Amino acid sequence: MTDSILVSDSVGMRFRIYHEKIMTLKEAVVRLFKRKISYEDFWALRGVSFSLGRGETVGVIGRNGSGKSTLLRICAGVFRPTEGNLRTTGKVSPLIELGAGFDPELTGIENIFLQGALMGLSRKEMKAKCGSIVEFSELGSFIDTPVKNYSSGMYVRLGFSIAVHVDPDVLLTDEIIAVGDEAFQKKCREKIDAFRKNGVSIILVTHSMDLVKAMCQRAILLECGRVAFEGPPESAVEKYLALLAGQWKPGL
Repeated sequence: MTDSILVSDSVGMRFRIYHEKIMTLKEAVVRLFKRKISYEDFWALRGVSFSLGRGETVGVIGRNGSGKSTLLRICAGVFRPTEGNLRTTGKVSPLIELGAGFDPELTGIENIFLQGALMGLSRKEMKAKCGSIVEFSELGSFIDTPVKNYSSGMYVRLGFSIAVHVDPDVLLTDEIIAVGDEAFQKKCREKIDAFRKNGVSIILVTHSMDLVKAMCQRAILLECGRVAFEGPPESAVEKYLALLAGQWKPGL
């Protein structure tokens, strides 16, 4: 795709699984001086190549453990791939692990400005967005309360609201549309739809096949860390369901 905003070129991600459990600091220090450490390599992803066009929504589906979340974290810059490379153009906003960077001692308002700074936005820019962020989060007077006192739902609401107000070029989402109550979920879906209509590129990781067929122009099916199928959403969903039923085996 000539006008691609994100390109994954033979991306692989390897994790090292150690056979020895470390229980104390002393054991960790001793391991440093061991000549031979027992471990095995686990490839969560291998040879994953695809592109995301400007204004395109691509779904990523697959069984648990197929590498979906790992791929999303590489796209977000959380992980650096072990092999291959991933290139992005523009501002990437990940809707994954919402609120992971919050300071629990700071209030909701203070965390809004903190997150803005971490995303490269000026205080002036965040001040202009602050009212919309607070209104969307529906936290009311709790916005002036330290986030350590928030429920998990309130925590995620604030994180989602901040993430969708930074004017991203690429939006990465991992089942986050299912946060909060039904009314808030509806508002989240409407916000995602507005991004799509405004030409924001989206990678959607989900277990909802209806969502994939309704929102995506293309879908990628991962199996054992590799691309098993890439194509129209309806075809990808059909392959996925056949895979679950044991009626289809990809030639990986």
